[in-house]
Amino acid sequence: MLEEPNYLLEIPRLRVQNANAISSPLTWGFPAMTAFVGLMHTLERKLADRDVAILFDSVGVICHRHEPQISTATFPRTFRLTRNPIFQSKRDVQSNRPAAIVEEGRTHLEITLVFSVRGDACQSPENEQVTRQIEELVHTLRIAGGTVQPTRNPRRRITRIIPVTEDAEARPKEYRKLLRQWLPGFALVARDDLLQSHWKMLREKNGDSTLLDAWLDLSRLNMECHLEESAGTGKEPTVHWEPRRPAGWLVPIPVGYGALGPLHDPGTVAAARDAETPFRFVESLYSIGQWIGPHRLTSPKQLLWYPESDPDNGRYRLRNDYEPNVYA
Repeated sequence: MLEEPNYLLEIPRLRVQNANAISSPLTWGFPAMTAFVGLMHTLERKLADRDVAILFDSVGVICHRHEPQISTATFPRTFRLTRNPIFQSKRDVQSNRPAAIVEEGRTHLEITLVFSVRGDACQSPENEQVTRQIEELVHTLRIAGGTVQPTRNPRRRITRIIPVTEDAEARPKEYRKLLRQWLPGFALVARDDLLQSHWKMLREKNGDSTLLDAWLDLSRLNMECHLEESAGTGKEPTVHWEPRRPAGWLVPIPVGYGALGPLHDPGTVAAARDAETPFRFVESLYSIGQWIGPHRLTSPKQLLWYPESDPDNGRYRLRNDYEPNVYA
């Protein structure tokens, strides 16, 4: 479990264009949290190359605007696609036929990134120079495959390192003030507990229900048929269709990867991206997430995600310590 952070790094109101909207083979919409954890590791490595003593432990995302690039004229929705370049190969040029479209999902975002950080740079009186370097560095990187755009808001807060008070009595008031600064927006938190409880409920009705059934049942809008008897009138019962879905803005999300086979020695797998790191074939792991207003949280810790690896069991996933029973 993640410890209460001593320092938070806030990068507010980033505008990201054409981020990857296909988060896994089964889900689409907001980018996967693994993309933001990857950004966290990239930031840490690039700052180390600049001799900046700062370490990153976890990352949280508050989404202020989400604009998927889809066509709304038809149903089901389709992505707006481009064909670049027109001719992809010599065969296409000779046949004078345009290259096939490779489907990719894109979305425009406005997000605030929150990192739990530590290190000498957090306590340095010159940490404004550090935050300036981080701000400049983020604008040169890709976020979930998207390009960071210059800000259009002259009143946008600058990147800052926020020390967290050690006074347990003062923390709740400080947290409330901090969390409300990230409104309007929604933070993504994990609801593994809800997935397990829903699976238990389905098994009480049908003992053959699987965890996949519970995941699908929580991911969709279910319509239930209700019959309303007409007492004493002799008429046929009236049929009503009503939606059934648990309370809250629930979404299916990928949370990491599970191994499909053993680790292979570096350089033994053809076309691997890195010839110096052991290679493993994996598939996506899924769970349920919930979008929740930051003001409903009691601590920034509840919106932070951190990696948890278990190579012996072939599990590489992300964790989030959100507790639904903390707030009313």
